[in-house]
Amino acid sequence: MAARYVFRSVWTSLSLSNVQRLAFNSNSSILQNIIRTPLISAFGNIQSRGIRQVVEKTDGKTTTIEGTIVAAPERPLPPNPEGDCPICQWNLNHKYNYTDVLLLSQFIRSDGGMLPRRVTGLCATEHRKVTICVQMAHRAGLLPDHKPPLPEGHTPKRPKPQLNRYLTRWSIDSVKPIWKRGLKWCKVRMSVGHPALRDNVRFGKKPLSLKH
Repeated sequence: MAARYVFRSVWTSLSLSNVQRLAFNSNSSILQNIIRTPLISAFGNIQSRGIRQVVEKTDGKTTTIEGTIVAAPERPLPPNPEGDCPICQWNLNHKYNYTDVLLLSQFIRSDGGMLPRRVTGLCATEHRKVTICVQMAHRAGLLPDHKPPLPEGHTPKRPKPQLNRYLTRWSIDSVKPIWKRGLKWCKVRMSVGHPALRDNVRFGKKPLSLKH
């Protein structure tokens, strides 16, 4: 954005020098008046647009339509303003999961990658949890509009896999269910979900089990 303004100011100065040279050669009063007209600097103070409302005023036979700036409502204060990040300030530490795509989409780019912490303002713990949830949501097919576009003419070799379900008999890095691994007393249990999300939202009263 800054480079655009610098380029615009340089282009304006070049255009102004050309107009001055043309006015000097032609001695035209019109061009001299154009040169004397002050130009608005690109770095000047510009009033923010804000929220505008169209107001129609009628005075006799004259009708005036203008846009007035409406005072924006104040932002509600978070319940925990002393928190380290937005999630901590709104007490959402353990209240989101990989299915909350509206929350997760605020911390990712258009191609599905995570935004850096200096942009989102998340703490290290919540940034790691959000990253894990975004990966799980991508693997489960819940963010179809946030994927990098495929090259033109590219056709995937494998068909689209079945959606991965978590906290069930499905492995973390696979789209295949976990089949029976031995007898009940000597079964090899497989990990499901993710250990970092152990304390996050639960959908039932049954204790969370990450080994199935």
